[in-house]
Formats: sequence, C-alpha cells, structure tokens
Amino acid sequence: MSLKENVDYVKNELSSEEKFLESFVKIERFYKKNKMIIILIAIVIIGLVIGMFATKQIQASNKLEANIAFNKVMENPKDTEAQNILKDKSLQLYEVALYAQALENGKFNDTELKYFKELVAYQKALEENSIEKLNTVSMEKDFLLKEFAIFNKALLQAKEGKFEDAKATLKLIPADSQVNDLVTALNHYLVTK
Repeated sequence: MSLKENVDYVKNELSSEEKFLESFVKIERFYKKNKMIIILIAIVIIGLVIGMFATKQIQASNKLEANIAFNKVMENPKDTEAQNILKDKSLQLYEVALYAQALENGKFNDTELKYFKELVAYQKALEENSIEKLNTVSMEKDFLLKEFAIFNKALLQAKEGKFEDAKATLKLIPADSQVNDLVTALNHYLVTK
C-alpha cells in the first residue's frame, strides 16, 4: 500500500469513529434531556407487564379453585362451603351446577345463565305444548336448539290441524340444518294434508 492509501484509510477510520462518537453524544444529550420521561415510561411498561402477569395468575387460581369446588358440589350437592366458593369464583359454573342438580331431581329451575335459561324455557314450552312459547324461544338469536324448536312448533301446528302454518314454519329451517331429516319426514306427511 502506498502512503496516500494509508492516510485515506486512517481518515476513513477516524471519520467513522467520529460519527460513532457524535451519535453517542446525541443519544446521551437526548437521555439527559428526557431522563424522567424515559424512566417513567420504563416504570409504566414494567408495571403493566407485572400487572398482566398477576392478573393471569389470579384468574388461573380462581379457575382452579372453581373447578375443584364444582367437582365437590357435583359429588355432594349439599356441600354449602363448596357452593359458596363456586359462587364467588365462577357464577356461571355455579349456575351449571344448579342446572345439573335440577336435571337430576327432574325440576327445571329458573336460571340466570343465558343458555340454560333458554333451555328451561324450551323445556317448559314443550311440556305445555305451547306454540307461542316455542315461537318466543325460537326467535332468540343465539339459542342452541333454535331449529329444533322451530321443528317442534311445526309439529304442534300439524297436530292441531294447522297444516299450512306448519308448512310455512318448516320453511324457516335452513336446508343445511341438522334437523333437515326430520323436516323432510314431516313435509312428506304434510303433502298428504
């Protein structure tokens, strides 16, 4: 290498080191100027992470305690301590336990849990052979047995001799429904009427 190349090489090295030091000084100035804000942001982020972790741990603990209490209530329905724990930790699971106990006893209690409330209303409508109540239940947007309720409404209408109403009701059930085989059978019966 020639002397000129060596000098150029040293200049380039010094220039890159100078740029590095310059950027380091800029960062240091920025840090000194905004030190409190940076520390506050770091504390907030650390606090959020700790808070999220603690929340997840508490939720997992509550879920575990609720599951243990649910098992105890299912084994011994008269265990009031387990019922109270279950009610405190998971009201929905408590409702499920009450509903399961009501099913065992053959009694359908009123419940606040949405799906079970609809099932209880559906069961009562079937027991009473009430087209109006079946209609009300089948109009619920997220009802699990909506199409089956509509089918039962059509069946009751057919029993009452309201064949045209039954045909119109069956048309409310989509073609891809799991109840479609029953719909087809009832439609074949209604064709003769």
